[in-house]
Amino acid sequence: MPYIRETIVTTADANGKIHIAPIGIIAEKDGWVIAPFRPSVTLDNLAEVPVAIANYTDDVRIFAGCLTGRRDWPTVPVEGFPVPRLKAALAHSVLHVETVSDDGVRPRHFCRVVSEATHAPFTGFNRAKAAVLELAILVSRLGMLPRDKVETEIGYLTISIDKTAGPQEKEAWGWLIEKVTEHFAQVDVGEHAGSARR
Repeated sequence: MPYIRETIVTTADANGKIHIAPIGIIAEKDGWVIAPFRPSVTLDNLAEVPVAIANYTDDVRIFAGCLTGRRDWPTVPVEGFPVPRLKAALAHSVLHVETVSDDGVRPRHFCRVVSEATHAPFTGFNRAKAAVLELAILVSRLGMLPRDKVETEIGYLTISIDKTAGPQEKEAWGWLIEKVTEHFAQVDVGEHAGSARR
């Protein structure tokens, strides 16, 4: 299995419009692979401007926010590059796309690291942050996972939230739980409608 680092990736289109998305970048040889799903804004942006910023942040609200319609996070310019980084990044890597392996689902963009910088200290691990990140990944796959698996995982992850979450983690968790609730409510309505037509 590959080594994957969960990051927030910033990209820009040819007009400079910024897009922020949570993406797990994949370690490969001496670089990283960005493999956005087709279709996606990240994929389109990389075709227009082959530079991405991998932002390493411990503010899990950004992961949760991007999956729940909250994408307006502050950015700051990165000198010499057309794409900004997140203001909340503890560190970042500038990734330049060198090759693209086309794929019907997830084209793979092999990137070299051309610049890196650290902006703030990493102050340690927190179980609630990890729980929010795991729930964010589940939310990104709600259409693919069975309901019982999602509910079982949430039950387990809730333990870390209850024991170790601060205000940011609680806020992010709430956004994600709301998204899960909305998703299953729509599924229930669809199933009910299907039963009524039989």
